Amino acid sequence: MFTKTKMDRAQEVALLEELLGLKENSLFFLDYAVQFSHVDRYVTETRFDREMASVFRAVPLIAAHASELPERGSYLTRQIGDLPVLLTRGKDGRANAFVNVCRHRGARLVAEGKGCKHAFSCPYHAWTWNSSGDLRGVPHEKQGFPDLERSAYALKRLPATERLGLIWVVAGPLAEPEFDAFLKPVERDFGWLGVTGLGIAACDLTVLGANWKLLLEGGLEAYHFKVTHKETIGSHFLDNISSYQVLGPHIRSVLPRSRVTLPETGDGESWSIRDHANVLYTVFPLNQFLVMQDHVAWISLNPLAPDRTEAMIVTLAPQETIAEDRMDHWRRNHKITSVTLSEDFEVNEAVQAGLASGANEFLTFGRYEGALHRFNDEVEKRL
Repeated sequence: MFTKTKMDRAQEVALLEELLGLKENSLFFLDYAVQFSHVDRYVTETRFDREMASVFRAVPLIAAHASELPERGSYLTRQIGDLPVLLTRGKDGRANAFVNVCRHRGARLVAEGKGCKHAFSCPYHAWTWNSSGDLRGVPHEKQGFPDLERSAYALKRLPATERLGLIWVVAGPLAEPEFDAFLKPVERDFGWLGVTGLGIAACDLTVLGANWKLLLEGGLEAYHFKVTHKETIGSHFLDNISSYQVLGPHIRSVLPRSRVTLPETGDGESWSIRDHANVLYTVFPLNQFLVMQDHVAWISLNPLAPDRTEAMIVTLAPQETIAEDRMDHWRRNHKITSVTLSEDFEVNEAVQAGLASGANEFLTFGRYEGALHRFNDEVEKRL
């Protein structure tokens, strides 16, 4: 079994019945109108700076899977946009997030990487903090800093919470996020997804020459499948048939496979939507979780510039199966995911170059590309 929990059976059936009905009647899942997305959204520095301030520094972002901080004393560095972040698990078991900068003279406190320790000493002057961010050591403090108030020099804490098997961080020290309101729309689904029982089986990191929104948009429609993925996964899915549902700021998409069926009569206890469709969760603003039969592909984006984005591609698998005797299986699946995504990435890098040509003032979203408009509309709300 992939996970002990299941999506509500009535919901599973309803999602696939809707798509099978479209297939049988040669119809598509359509929005009411064609929509347009101005090219400036993808190319201008001014726009990118607004997104950095109002989106990436204001809403909860997924900084890590909880398994990446497996024990007290575990630490991990991340770069969220232009902000260096240090994640720790304190002696109390709590996941913490700090700006990874020394409070004395501003040096990078912890070099890139991960490990396990309870104290972090700056490589410049050896000021030292514990895993809860408290200043614990200052060389020659009595003579050089006789009136030092250590509490004023604690590491700059970022709002953070550990929920749904993930560590969520707001990359703005002064932000006051409403974690409950933000996560509640996907809480039930992520319970079904079972993220807390998963671990990282494989991971790749790449930098792409495309705007972050183009890369997210590529996963929100099936219109391109039979063309872009004709030599890889295209034959395994129906032509341009997918659906989406808005879950607060997030989106759930269902992409039925070519041989999709509904459960036969009876209780259908062994029947699972995962055997008949891929389910994609776009977690606003930068993450997508593609649920497959026995694992989940996690795509996490980190915007670097209007035309430059870092992408982390992760294969999440049940913790108990991440063992040497199963690694060939996970490597094969990870390679399939990476190859498929590389096809999308290559196209979107070409799109980015095309936008710079000035040929288009707008991108046009057809009625079966409605999820792209909903996603961009959510970004606009934040601006």
